Amino acid sequence: MEKSDNLGPELRVATIEEIRELLHEPSEIPITAWLLAFTGAAAQLARYSITIVWQNYLQNPRGDAQLPGALGLGQARATIIQNAFLFYQYLTPLPFAVVSDLWIGRYKAMLLSMGFLVVGYVVLVLTSLPTALDHGAGLGGLITTMALIGMGGGGISAVIYPFITDQIPDTTPRVKRNKNGELVVIDRKLAIQYVFNGYYWMVNIAALSSIPSTLMEKHIDFWAAYLLPTCIFATSIIPVIFFNKRLVKLPPQGNALPQAAQILLIACKSRFRLSAADPEEQAFRHNKVVPWTSSFVGEIRRGLGACRVLTCFVIFWLCYNQTTNNIVSQAGQMVQRGVSNDTIQAFNPLACIIMGPIIQSVVFPFLRRHRIPLGPIMRITLGFFFIASGIAYAAGIQQLIYDKGPCFRYALECPAATEESRKLPNNISVWLQTPLHALLAIGEILALVALNEFTYSEAPKDTKSVLQAFQVLSAAAGSALGMALGPVSKNPFLVVLFSCLAGTMTLTMIPFWIFFRRFDTGDSDTSSHQNSDD
Repeated sequence: MEKSDNLGPELRVATIEEIRELLHEPSEIPITAWLLAFTGAAAQLARYSITIVWQNYLQNPRGDAQLPGALGLGQARATIIQNAFLFYQYLTPLPFAVVSDLWIGRYKAMLLSMGFLVVGYVVLVLTSLPTALDHGAGLGGLITTMALIGMGGGGISAVIYPFITDQIPDTTPRVKRNKNGELVVIDRKLAIQYVFNGYYWMVNIAALSSIPSTLMEKHIDFWAAYLLPTCIFATSIIPVIFFNKRLVKLPPQGNALPQAAQILLIACKSRFRLSAADPEEQAFRHNKVVPWTSSFVGEIRRGLGACRVLTCFVIFWLCYNQTTNNIVSQAGQMVQRGVSNDTIQAFNPLACIIMGPIIQSVVFPFLRRHRIPLGPIMRITLGFFFIASGIAYAAGIQQLIYDKGPCFRYALECPAATEESRKLPNNISVWLQTPLHALLAIGEILALVALNEFTYSEAPKDTKSVLQAFQVLSAAAGSALGMALGPVSKNPFLVVLFSCLAGTMTLTMIPFWIFFRRFDTGDSDTSSHQNSDD
């Protein structure tokens, strides 16, 4: 790397040529960004610990020593209810995002969301007690909980990424000399990528709480599995309240969304030309003065481009959501050797914990040093590939289950599976699911982190929470498709189901790369530099 003898340790604004040619390093990350990441991870800890046992809670009856259960609704109905909850939870970020960006701001929206979560978890603990289940309160309590934590979880999803990013100072790329004496560009985008990967790593550490949760479900009862994460999450709220004065709280911008709606309306009336909403064209053609600028129209154009990318994540979420229902049920059809069928799901966050730092600290720096571009679109494409591979592997495992006795294609359902008070699974080890969770974990790391980075960078600055909410709407659409597939989410259709999902994910991956790779080939760093200057 080229060195300079006349550049002191102070920072200066980087030129366009330096942005293109020099190595990039992340800018400083304030402690408040990590505080919010910790709180968000605690919220995910509670969500993972509680929802991981829902498939058993819904599907299996009480009293089976092999498979814990409570409501006994069966696999198909349990899967439909799970997907209905996910669909609802993925819809709720949009109203929270609007309220956050227009009126109350991200901090108050976050507190309100956490309040919904705590109340919902308390209701679940109380209605899952044996006495409550005996009196028929289980299903009603679960539905009430789903309504409350769907609101709370949706609110957290809408504001957590933008709120974390707000903590990182918005500066133009600058040049400094690193500890090796090399000239490097200090890049805010890399800082955002770094803290998002760090947050994702913490979330996956938090997801390991599913291990004690599933063990308590199996050896104590469901109420104990719900109580522990509820207490942990309630405690994690305290630091956010205590250190709230140190947080960067950008004021809500009440005029951005109405202006964006007006711009889109003008574009629709003008044969979908956004340029028709440009202030100069409005003044020239209609003698009209509009309250927005040309740069804001450009931001809307970039935001719409990001929305097109989000449509391809519908299939991603349809595949990924299998981990909360059909893949849990698949493990229940296998020999578990001392663990619960939902405990094995812990290999997913464990793989993320191992692979996340390797990808962040080894693979990405190696590629940057060798000038190999790996923009967000390429990372998302690779993530799609690993998700497709994981679901294809699940189809292979399901076929192996169907090839084994005692019930073959009707695992757990034939008379030969009943022995005293327990169900006998087909004779195949649950540990064969391990590679499945590793493949899905790598897909998550690559695709989801890149998507959050991409949508935040492309969103208009005053509507970032809203675009984050639109990101979650693609997950809602995936859950809706999952509900539609509910009737075939049972024996003997599971091999065909997993195979079709893997094929659809692969077919989505190819046109995704063809149509959106221009976002990577474009000089995003330069654009960011220029926009900052504006």
